[in-house]
Amino acid sequence: MAESVAIYEVGPRDGLQNEARVISVAEKVALIDLLTRSGVAALEVGAFVSPKWVPQMADTAEVLAAMSWEHDCRTSVLVPNMRGWEGFRATGAPVSEIAVFISASEGFSRANLNCSIAESLERLAPVVVAAVEAGVELRGYISCVTDCPYDGPVAPEAVVEAVRGLQGLSRMPVSLGDTIGAGRPETVRAMLEAVLEVLPADRLAGHFHDTGGRALGNIEVALGMGLRVFDSSVAGLGGCPYAPGAPGNVATEAVVERVEALGFATGVDGGVLAEAGAVARRMRSG
Repeated sequence: MAESVAIYEVGPRDGLQNEARVISVAEKVALIDLLTRSGVAALEVGAFVSPKWVPQMADTAEVLAAMSWEHDCRTSVLVPNMRGWEGFRATGAPVSEIAVFISASEGFSRANLNCSIAESLERLAPVVVAAVEAGVELRGYISCVTDCPYDGPVAPEAVVEAVRGLQGLSRMPVSLGDTIGAGRPETVRAMLEAVLEVLPADRLAGHFHDTGGRALGNIEVALGMGLRVFDSSVAGLGGCPYAPGAPGNVATEAVVERVEALGFATGVDGGVLAEAGAVARRMRSG
């Protein structure tokens, strides 16, 4: 039996957050429904963030209320602070986990969160405590694990410190983000060698942008080092609004094709994923 790779679909949140056109709740729910039926292992469906800074996510509560929950797919929402936590809890939605995030680079932390890395961990601490007390699972994101649009190359030791910071809050799995798509196989390898000294591969995920056209190669490096969870976005939707010039999460379709060609199983239905991709492309072009 082929070894499994889990696809963590981030299109409805990370993919859509930077779209200029206001996308309706009905459109988002239609995309989410297709993705849950496609067989992806997990799905990030929205974020409880400031509507001033990320207006596309302002309707996350409405999306959760309109979703069908008759599926086996794990679901998550991004919750960056206690205001976001309170908004999430008010929905009562049966979301599987919340995601929290920090950066491995000070420059990106300042641009994205208007605070230092240490201060960002302090802000997250009450969110993590509240989630643990409520029995809600956590997932951590670390941005800029190889390169930063403000600080340049990021040392592997800085990523290790970020991992340790999150683990100091809770023993959560961590997604390592090549936020600007500048990572190369050799820098990804060096980063992972360092991180694997403090957290095992089964607690890590790879999150690669394809800005430089190297995402699939970087995934192959990560596979070779034991990672079996990868974030991706249907039709390659999205990028980070705080990472100038870095659109383009790696496309879920491309990840599924590559890892299955390498002999791994994803459990993803290519036909349903193609339907979701068509819907996603209409969102982007509409």
